[in-house]
Amino acid sequence: DLTVANTIAEQLGGYGPLRAMIGAKDFLGDATSISFRFGKGATNGANYVKITLVQNDTYTVRFAQIGRAPKFDVTERGTTSMIYADSLREHFERATGFYLSL
Repeated sequence: DLTVANTIAEQLGGYGPLRAMIGAKDFLGDATSISFRFGKGATNGANYVKITLVQNDTYTVRFAQIGRAPKFDVTERGTTSMIYADSLREHFERATGFYLSL
């Protein structure tokens, strides 16, 4: 069931704008989360995010930097909990320095 993943994507502006504004790709969703990679240049050094809906109806946002093949080293770039839906886009923009809308 991708209902939660699709809802999170819409709260960030939608799949199309995410692709166009930050080069989002490799979307992966499940019953409680969505994750995707995005272009380089984020102020926090991340190129990957996973956003998970938790039981208290808030989100946990985890940023990481994923290296190139063949190793695909993962470097944590920060995790924030207790993000409300109406603050999700603002949190992403503040953490990465990327704008999700014009």
